[in-house]
Amino acid sequence: MRTEHGGGVPESTAFAQSLSALKEDGSSILLVGRTSSQAHKGACRRLMGADGEEPRQRLYVYTLGNESCGHAPASEAAGTTRLVSQTDEVGDSTAPSVGPDVEEALVGPELLSTLGTEVIDAIEDLSEDDVAPAELRLCFDSVTPLLREHKSQNVFRLLHMITSRIRQEQGMSHFHLPLDRDSDYVRLLEPLFDAVVEVRRDDDTDTLEQRWHLRDRDADSGWIPL
Repeated sequence: MRTEHGGGVPESTAFAQSLSALKEDGSSILLVGRTSSQAHKGACRRLMGADGEEPRQRLYVYTLGNESCGHAPASEAAGTTRLVSQTDEVGDSTAPSVGPDVEEALVGPELLSTLGTEVIDAIEDLSEDDVAPAELRLCFDSVTPLLREHKSQNVFRLLHMITSRIRQEQGMSHFHLPLDRDSDYVRLLEPLFDAVVEVRRDDDTDTLEQRWHLRDRDADSGWIPL
């Protein structure tokens, strides 16, 4: 069985139903794993519905360095695509290059409150017309630069605000945090999310893999192909 959440899922009916509920009810996912930017990128594409034909309202948030997947949104994808990007020291966007028809809001790196305001405004714009469950998608690449530059409790509050707003719109968001599953930062932020998904490249088989941890079921999928 395959879902938009990313790759194969276990045969367990209960586990599959839990994934479907995340899609229907609105959800936020923490993507972790230190070793493979390609695994982050592959998971990101599927979570954003990048390869599907259904129209999506996509929002990409890029922080300084966006050092997880660096996935560039496709301007020709069905639906609307928006960007919110922190700027570097000379005021240039840190986002990957995109077409001129993609609207981008630039935010200085100093205040998390300004970043939060721009993200919430973009969510409200994208959901101004009634959107179907899971039509609104958000990628946040990545949390790591914020944790380096700001107090962790302030980052927690920012992510809480964004994840809560996404759930109100029955949207799906994921946040890249390229650290090990047992990192202190992962443990700090985990309560904000419906699932933590580890990604990696298996060196023996040279395949990309994922492992889902569902918080409400206290269960994980085991390592499965991405």
